[in-house]
Formats: sequence, structure tokens, C-alpha cells
Amino acid sequence: MKKNQRNIQAILELASSSEIIEGKLWYPTANQIATHLAETYGVAFYEAVGVLSALSPRNKWSRNKIDAERTINAYVSGGAPAAFENKVCTFTSNKKKAIMILEANEGKESVDWQDILDILSGAKLCEFANCIKGNPDITIDGHAWCIWEGCRSSLKDVPRITKKSREQIKEDYRQVALANGMEGFELQAITWVTYRRIHGLK
Repeated sequence: MKKNQRNIQAILELASSSEIIEGKLWYPTANQIATHLAETYGVAFYEAVGVLSALSPRNKWSRNKIDAERTINAYVSGGAPAAFENKVCTFTSNKKKAIMILEANEGKESVDWQDILDILSGAKLCEFANCIKGNPDITIDGHAWCIWEGCRSSLKDVPRITKKSREQIKEDYRQVALANGMEGFELQAITWVTYRRIHGLK
């Protein structure tokens, strides 16, 4: 096993049984949340997934869910102006992406997933959206990089992850996941939950 793979394996081995369960259920639960938002507010499931992902950067998941629901509710009730007035705990540019996703499919019979990915544009956002949707992908964010690198770093100090590095990190997660009889997105979620506990991150 390579050094970076051993780093991932080391965090996995520190996971409690409850963290393993939580990690394996993390994306299926997020999928259920997107389904609930879609059914409650009459938007497409893909749109709900896209909004959740768009509003995720530097946003706690507990708040991310609230922001997504309030943004969708505001949009359904009063259109883009009302949604833009809604306060969210992420960047304004990401709020704009969420609104663009809700606007993009107005008047269309079906929602085009690729259109949503094009609006999200960032690799991490697209990976996150794919994982929530149920596509076989792995979300590589700053925490995933730290786990892979075997270090503790604040997100602002994590270096830019190049396309080549991202693919290598994903491959290492896949290999460790395969060795442990799980999916790559499950391993990423389990190690993320465990890493947060180890380093006291909320």
C-alpha cells in the first residue's frame, strides 16, 4: 500500500462503529433530504441536489440544509429576487449558482443534469452533487486532501488541488475502499466524519 493510501487507511482504522455507520449512510441520507425538498416545494430532484451542493462551500452541513430549504422556498414563493434576498452561510457567488440552477430549467419538461453540473462548474461541487445524486464519485475537498496527505491543515491553507492530483487522490481512495470492501464515497464520508472528531471540528 502506498504512503497516501496508508494515510487514508490509518484514519479509517480510527473510525468507531458508529462513525462507520454514519459515513455509509451520509450520502443516502443527503439523497433523501434532496428528495424531500423536491417533493415539498415542487422542484425537480436534480435541482434540489444542485442547490444543496451549490450552497455547501465553507458551510456546516446542518446550516447547508437550512440554507437550501430557505433558498428553494423563497424562489418558489417569489422568484429569483426573493431567493437572492435570503441570507445564506456561504459565498454570494455560490448563492447565485443555486438560483441559476433553479432558473435554468424554467419552462422545460425535464431537468438536464449536465446543465446543473455546468452551473456548479467547480470539481468539488460537481463531485459532491454526484455523490448526493447517487452517481459513483468521490468528493475531494480540503479535509479529504488532509486525510490523504496525512496532515492537519486549515482549509484556507490547503493548496489548490490540480486535476492530476485530484485523480490520484480519488484513485487512492478507491484502492483503499476496495481493500476494505466498501465504495469510495463511503470511505470518503467515513474518514471525513472520523477526521472531524479527531481534530475537534464541528
